[in-house]
Amino acid sequence: MSFRSLFFDQQDRELLLMANKVIERQYTSPMVRKLFDGNLHPHGIKELSVSRELRIAYAVINLLDTLEAGRAEDRLMALTALRDEALMSAETGLRRNTARVLIQIMKELVRAHGDQCRQLKLAHDFRRAASGKPRVIRALLRRYHLLEMPEAWNQLAFDNHVHDANTKGRKNPTHLIMDAWIKGIRHLTVIYYNYIEPAAAQELLQAAEIMGVSIRIGVEFKSPLRGKYVDLIWVPRGFSDAQGFLAFLAEAPTQHLMHEGRKASRWQEQYVLRMLQRWNNRHRRTLNTELGLTLEPLGREEFLAFVGTGQASLLHLAEFIHKRMKPALESRVEELRDEWRIATPPRRAEIETRVEQLNRLDPETILDTWLTHVANDDLPDPEVPSEAPELPDILRMDPRSLLDWLTSLHSGYRVTLNLGGVTVEDVLELLWDCEGLITHLELFNLKDWHEGKADGLEAINALQLAINSGRVPLLKQLIRNIIKDYTESGTADCKERCDKFRAVLRNIPRLQGFYKSVPLRSRIGTDSTSRSHRMHGMGLVFPETLPPRAQRVIRDPKDTMRQIIPVRTTVFLRESYQPRRHPPLGRRLTAMLRRIPGLSRLGYRRETEWVVRTDSSRVTADGNIATLGGFLRDNDNDLSLKETAGAACPRWMGFGYMNTGIVNLLKVLAGFIPAMLSFQYTQSWWVLAWFGALIWFGITGFRNILQAVLGGGGISRTPLLRWNDYVSWSRISDSLMYTGISVPLLEVVMRSLVLQDMLGLTVQSNPTLVYTCIAVANGLYIAAHNSYRGLQREAIIGNLFRSALAIPMSMLYNEIALELLVLGGVADPWAMIQPGAAVISKTASDTVAAIIEGFADRNSNLRMRRWDYESKLEQLYDSYARLELLFPEEDVLELLKAPKQFIRAVEAEARHLETAIIINALDLMYFWMYQPRARDILREQLRSMSADERKVLVRSQLVLTREREVSQLFVDGIVGRNFSRPLAFYLDRHEEYLRDMEQICARGSAGC
Repeated sequence: MSFRSLFFDQQDRELLLMANKVIERQYTSPMVRKLFDGNLHPHGIKELSVSRELRIAYAVINLLDTLEAGRAEDRLMALTALRDEALMSAETGLRRNTARVLIQIMKELVRAHGDQCRQLKLAHDFRRAASGKPRVIRALLRRYHLLEMPEAWNQLAFDNHVHDANTKGRKNPTHLIMDAWIKGIRHLTVIYYNYIEPAAAQELLQAAEIMGVSIRIGVEFKSPLRGKYVDLIWVPRGFSDAQGFLAFLAEAPTQHLMHEGRKASRWQEQYVLRMLQRWNNRHRRTLNTELGLTLEPLGREEFLAFVGTGQASLLHLAEFIHKRMKPALESRVEELRDEWRIATPPRRAEIETRVEQLNRLDPETILDTWLTHVANDDLPDPEVPSEAPELPDILRMDPRSLLDWLTSLHSGYRVTLNLGGVTVEDVLELLWDCEGLITHLELFNLKDWHEGKADGLEAINALQLAINSGRVPLLKQLIRNIIKDYTESGTADCKERCDKFRAVLRNIPRLQGFYKSVPLRSRIGTDSTSRSHRMHGMGLVFPETLPPRAQRVIRDPKDTMRQIIPVRTTVFLRESYQPRRHPPLGRRLTAMLRRIPGLSRLGYRRETEWVVRTDSSRVTADGNIATLGGFLRDNDNDLSLKETAGAACPRWMGFGYMNTGIVNLLKVLAGFIPAMLSFQYTQSWWVLAWFGALIWFGITGFRNILQAVLGGGGISRTPLLRWNDYVSWSRISDSLMYTGISVPLLEVVMRSLVLQDMLGLTVQSNPTLVYTCIAVANGLYIAAHNSYRGLQREAIIGNLFRSALAIPMSMLYNEIALELLVLGGVADPWAMIQPGAAVISKTASDTVAAIIEGFADRNSNLRMRRWDYESKLEQLYDSYARLELLFPEEDVLELLKAPKQFIRAVEAEARHLETAIIINALDLMYFWMYQPRARDILREQLRSMSADERKVLVRSQLVLTREREVSQLFVDGIVGRNFSRPLAFYLDRHEEYLRDMEQICARGSAGC
């Protein structure tokens, strides 16, 4: 075996091979894509075709592929598949966090294409993350700069100002929503300039619904105010669903607004195109001369094609220039590298300086150096209102006229004033003129703050709080100060504006009345486009709504990826209690127990929700909002005078990437060696001296197997699964390692040194105290390593409880052993029991553990199966509803009783419904035959169904009698290329499954 074969698993290489085929477009046949039919359940029939890891990997790659080249429909289908595969397949307490890590790792694997060593590491990390082990997941969250989110998914993570690819952002709507979910963002406002494309809005709303992200869509308009533009964001609200919003966009008055908005965008595009011309004619030539480059002129059509569906901006232009400049930079560095090898030391220093200069020419440097108004002052300033006759009318409208138009279109709305480049005088004038139409202030914009455009926020915030407070003296003093400061400024419009402010001063109650019922609230956003490497990306969060570990990461001074912004907003926790659908003690018993004082909430599910007071935001250095997005401090073009080496893997890559089988063996040895040495040191009886470690490991191994089988159904488990199908050998290896390390503690330290030698306690003199001390020590040890492994607090407390129960069990085993030794004719049974006290205590502890953890595994399986059946039955009843609509004059239930006639009827009208009904039946059959605890959950679901619902369920399964049609679906690739196993399973088991369904139906209170 070669040294490098110690690292990575065969499954890692298979995963990487498949991933690279997809990346290189070698593995994108329609048959493979059928694996992600929305009707196929992640825990259903396709498990027999492709492993879970490969399905999750392909779902991510499929989505990233469609992000680049696919249609919106394909992107949304890929996103749905990704959600189902990553989220519903995570069988762990950190279900959502595991899914976030899996998606992020696969994104990194795609980006690392060409670097095989890094890809192998990522593939190994991906498979480790798929296990859902808390310690592994938390380590990977830190590695990829993701904060751990509460599994209740109630964190206050948001961003009220982001852009997608339909304006100047980098990501299309689906990609934006996916990345927002990975970061943990629950509330998002996407801003468009001047108009909304209905197709973009539809994709955005559907993607948000798929991932459970609360979404708002806003339109930003510019309006002239005293020689500059102010930005107003209009967010229509009050629609019942996404279709209501899309219908609003289709109305004639809204279409007219969008038409005028497109004129404004085309006007602004002309400035960008003039800047492109200026680059070609002036700045490009200057760079060629100064840096020795050979930059060619850039074409207008090429640039517009690069912009794509977006709205042309200077940010687009900077990236386009950089993309076309990069080959010239690399070529120039190659020339300088050849010269550098033979140059004198002074010349070498000059070359190194020049290469560093070329290396720093990133898009933001291009934007800040050559694409500003200062560098092109002969062009009209786009931020100054123009008097040109061709200026679109919407760009001439004053704020009040514009808002009157916008608010007349829909009764529900929010209007946010962007404070970038706005003074407190501007805000006061706008609030007065607009008479309450401005509902929010964008109190903090991360991009404007980084660019130094957020001066005067404290004064504006003080005005906002004074208006909301209703305190007339405070507001009066603020307005007087504004008048005083503006009078002293001596600006041209000083008298006119101060007269307006004095009118406000005389009518303070009227100003306050605008916001008496609904306060003037705040909005906070990053203004992220996902393009900048110098500023924090999308996402903000209130740290107090995160788990303690995530809060510590944010407070860690070494963590430079996070930043606390200077805004503090009040948040509070609200609790509610919802009755459980299936109380664990039954409805009647639960209702009786609730009458007992202190048990009134028994059978209720506690839900917590964080609530934010957006009218309480204060600009202060003591902020309580942190950034979620990171940034690169040292972003460059990766240019160097040194030739870069290949991407070969080093000989040693650390234990983290070692072959799983070898790691499991090392774990077992790490536990077995100290256990063996401990028994050799303490035991004089040869049986325990030589076989004590094996007995100890045998107890632990048997307990793990027993609890896995109990959790999977025990003796009533499905006959298609063997006992070892329930067993995780990696989990057993971990357990054997920790149990082996416990031997020196329990056998050497506690039993031998402390109890026997120091205190003179033996099982003969005081068995209760001996077993209690050993059980307490074992409980503390288990709690310690559970905490180290990152298990939930409930598991840690449960294991302490397990140790308490082990004390009477130890006494029972002690008595049984004593009786057996006496019956066996042993002269001095205590002489044999005393050395084995730790073994007896261990046996008792693992007996209790097998029962407790077996029931924990059982509940985990029940919870997973409940999710499976609820989602699958929802699909089944949805398909049935569509059948009822398709055949309004037919009795569909009777039609389902005759599968041949049903297939014939549906084939003629809606083939897709036939496929959906068959897939649903196959998935339900797979649940019943393969998934742990599926039979228990189906019986539970049947008890809560109406008679008609049971009939729909059972009769829809009769479609499985049509062997020819079902077999043809498999051959056509409904579960991909590897259909032999699922096809064989169907042919072998469908008759047995249908008999089981008939028996269940016969036991019910109503016929099926």
